[in-house]
Amino acid sequence: MTIQTSKLSDPAVRAFVDAVNAHDRDGFMALLAPGATMSDDGSDRDLTDWIDREIFTSHGHMEVDNESRGGRDLIARYSNDTWGEMRTKWHFEVEDDGRISRFETGQA
Repeated sequence: MTIQTSKLSDPAVRAFVDAVNAHDRDGFMALLAPGATMSDDGSDRDLTDWIDREIFTSHGHMEVDNESRGGRDLIARYSNDTWGEMRTKWHFEVEDDGRISRFETGQA
């Protein structure tokens, strides 16, 4: 069962999912702390290169099925034009100012 984005518990994560689904690259970048990092399937990646390839040029979309850790861990069906749809896990580290300093994703 999908959780409506508006019902996600953590405001930063909710804004992240909204930005991905709206294909709002500027809004997405504004959510990130300076020097933010990310990993995909356990390997650190270049954040700008990864988001452009996996989200913004390939029409990424997240449907959240489950959240835990106060909304900072998600299980979501993620789809894009490159890979189709897959079940993914997401982990977010959010700073005191509400910006995301790191996110990790991979197949669930």
